[in-house]
Amino acid sequence: MTAIAELIDTTQTYYCLDCGVCTGSCPVARVFPDFSPRQIIERSLYELEEPSDSTIWSCLTCAQCSVRCPANIDFPEFVRLLRDEAHAQGFDGIPAHNGMLQTITAIQTKDIKQERTFWIEDGKTKDRGEVFYFVGCRPYFDVVFRDIDAGSIKGAQNVRKILNVCGVEPVVSNNERCCGHDALWNGDEEKFRQLARLNLELILSSGAKQVVFSCPEGYYTFKNLYPKYFGDLGFEPVYILDFLEEKIRDGTIQFKESRDVVTYHDPCRLGRLAGIYDAPRRLIEAIPGISLVEMPRSRENSVCCGTTGWMNCSSCSKEIQVQRLMEAGSTGAGTLVTACPKCQIHFRCAKAAFDLKIKITDLYDMLVDHLT
Repeated sequence: MTAIAELIDTTQTYYCLDCGVCTGSCPVARVFPDFSPRQIIERSLYELEEPSDSTIWSCLTCAQCSVRCPANIDFPEFVRLLRDEAHAQGFDGIPAHNGMLQTITAIQTKDIKQERTFWIEDGKTKDRGEVFYFVGCRPYFDVVFRDIDAGSIKGAQNVRKILNVCGVEPVVSNNERCCGHDALWNGDEEKFRQLARLNLELILSSGAKQVVFSCPEGYYTFKNLYPKYFGDLGFEPVYILDFLEEKIRDGTIQFKESRDVVTYHDPCRLGRLAGIYDAPRRLIEAIPGISLVEMPRSRENSVCCGTTGWMNCSSCSKEIQVQRLMEAGSTGAGTLVTACPKCQIHFRCAKAAFDLKIKITDLYDMLVDHLT
């Protein structure tokens, strides 16, 4: 059995009804008519698909197709396995930003000394404790994307402030590594395993019982993918919304009034893949006086920010991003709020390139700005 035949069997892609719902739902297919999830599946079923096919790297793995598929085919997982085979045979996508992010990730698999806690300043953190704040790649984003003011360091500082206000002094470590999300989705499973092992060893040695995330990709990777590869983790992955909602309900956290009109963008990993839609909206609406207006495409119908894994960022990506920003502006909102650091970077990049006016902010930055 060929490698592609094996992954077809693994993902049960042979149940495809050839209905075209996946292609009709795909944000890439709307911009690039030559891209079709259905055709990729069809070529694979007839043993015509090749690992060298560059179109497999255009998929955003956003799951908009799979949540609508009447045969329940997990197309993002199918594409991920195709990319595994392509990578094994020496075929990869085109890295964005000259491969800088991939290089940073690769370096983190080595025995290196990092200075990734410089942003803490006078915040309250620990070297050991029951709550570990997994910062993710935020410390590196501000270096790479300083020209568009990525705001990633500010975001990390604000999450730390939120935890402190909640009465938590989290463990933050220089030895944390990238969660491996991008490596896994870009076909490099071995790199993913290396990063995951280092993170698991670090967290377990810290005595942590809970690991808090503000990055949807990190949360989804720890919650759903680490157990698949490594079994029981020995700690609980927790998204920071869980901390916040409880403290808002009991009055520990209160906000000052705002007259802003905002709209919220659902990140793919937090929304369709993790199923978290209501909690971010409840947090926004906890700010007195704020007005939350929805875009026509929201919740499970939300559109991806246009690129994933720092791979194959193209004119297609920019068109998706610009359309999304224009959709946000058409609601009458002055600010687009998102809970994903990568979404924020991608939208800020498009905004700068096309001189769009809508303001873009991180959910947790906005919450800290309105703390009483």
